[in-house]
Amino acid sequence: MTALREALGLIITGDKELFTICLTSLKFSTLSIAIASLAGLPLGFLLKLKEFPGRKLVLVVINSLMALPTVVVGLMVYSLISRSGPLGPYGLLFSPAAVVLGQTILVLPLVTSLIYGSVSDMDPRLPETLKTLGATGHRYYIMLVRELRGPILSAVLAGFGRAIGEVGVSMMLGGNIRWFTRTITTTISLQTSKGEFELALALGIILMLIAFTLNFLMHLVVGYEH
Repeated sequence: MTALREALGLIITGDKELFTICLTSLKFSTLSIAIASLAGLPLGFLLKLKEFPGRKLVLVVINSLMALPTVVVGLMVYSLISRSGPLGPYGLLFSPAAVVLGQTILVLPLVTSLIYGSVSDMDPRLPETLKTLGATGHRYYIMLVRELRGPILSAVLAGFGRAIGEVGVSMMLGGNIRWFTRTITTTISLQTSKGEFELALALGIILMLIAFTLNFLMHLVVGYEH
C-alpha cells in the first residue's frame, strides 16, 4: 500500500521524470503509427483490390510478421543498425530514431492486416456504387477511405496500442537511456528488476489508463459506425 500511495503521489504532483517518460513513449508511438499508417493504408487496399505477382507471398509475410515476438523484431533491426550492420555508419543505434524504426516495423503488419480485413469485409456493392457516382482514379480511393474511416481508425488505434505497450524493441534499440530513450514499458521493467516499485506502479497506472482510453475510443468508433 505504501508503494501504491507513493505512486499516486508521483502522478498527482506531476513528477518530472514520470511525465518525461510518458511524453517520450507517446512521441515514439505516435511517430511510429503515423509512418506505419502511411504505408499500411495503401498496402492494405492494394493487397485486396489489385492482383499482382507475389501478392500471396506478401500476405504470408505480413501474417508471419504479426506473430513475431517483439524481441525478434528488435534483434532483426539491431543487426541492421549496429556498428557492423549495413546501416551502422548512420549511428542510429540507441537513439529515438532506432526506437521509432523498430516500432514502425512492429506495427506495420498489424495495421496492414487490419485494413486488408476491413476492405475484405466491406459491402461488395460499395465499389460499384462509387464508380456509378463518378468516382475514378484517386477520387475513387479517397471516397473508399472515407466510407471505411471507422475500421481504418480502429486499425490505427490498435497499432498505437501495440506500439506503446511493447518493451523488447524499445529496450534493445533505444538502450533505455534516461531522459532520452526511456519509455513507459522499459522503465517498468528496469524499476521492477531493481525492486523500486513506486515509479513502476505510477507508470503502470498511466499505461492502463491509456489502454482503457484506446479501447473506449475503438468501441466508440465501432458504435458510431453501426
